[in-house]
Amino acid sequence: MTTAVLDAPTHLDAPRGGSFLALIRHSAALAKRSLIKTVRTPEALIDVTIQPVIFLMMFTYLFGGAIADGDRHGYLQFLLPGMLGQSLAMGSIALGQNLNADIEKGVFDRFRSLPVSRAAPLVGAVLADIVRYLTVCVVMLGFGAVMGFRIETGTVATLAAIGLAVGFGLCFAWISVWVGMLVRTSGAVQGVMFLLVFPLSFGSDVFVGTDTLPGWLQDFVHVNPITHLVGAERGLLISGPVAHHLWITLAWMAGLLAVFVPLALRAYNKRT
Repeated sequence: MTTAVLDAPTHLDAPRGGSFLALIRHSAALAKRSLIKTVRTPEALIDVTIQPVIFLMMFTYLFGGAIADGDRHGYLQFLLPGMLGQSLAMGSIALGQNLNADIEKGVFDRFRSLPVSRAAPLVGAVLADIVRYLTVCVVMLGFGAVMGFRIETGTVATLAAIGLAVGFGLCFAWISVWVGMLVRTSGAVQGVMFLLVFPLSFGSDVFVGTDTLPGWLQDFVHVNPITHLVGAERGLLISGPVAHHLWITLAWMAGLLAVFVPLALRAYNKRT
């Protein structure tokens, strides 16, 4: 009596997904997991909803009169595109915290046992952050309009500004991923990332013009990626030169990916 042998592979026989298409498919599935987690814990969106609004109101109404000689509306026009860039950088901090917490809970041990691409959990988590960055843009532009901010360009330029902001946020997020793989606790991720984000945010022209800063600080501001992102955002939202800031921002985005994606994946492999 012969025994029938089933040649059809089971999920245990599936490859771990070394191909690029497999990576995209697995990353999309894990991004969906992250989005479901966000929907079930909406308080996790505080840093991209309530916090940017508080910052925008605080700087406009508390400091705007002094900084802009009483012209709060003019200062709001200057400030909001800058705050958009700062909020995206700060919004990336939560990604590293969440990944670090998942590692501590053993979630990544389950991922490692699945026939999925090794990098998929990290790529999926970053892709899911698109929703967070889009939320920042909608909240900032929407609430800014209530406060009196007016977009002075067209629809195409506005969509380009949103696309550039989200793209930069996704690239900058890999720094948070790397830190999340290195440090021991999610609280430490927040501390390390704040040490990075605050100098970049306040050592730029987000809040004041570069010409008001001391000479030694201006040198740092001119090479700060946040400065060029903000310059491109201002040009796209309230008119002004765009090309110079845009190309430098795109170069920074490529550099961030080239440096921090390999570092994050290497740290992830060592950690898990």
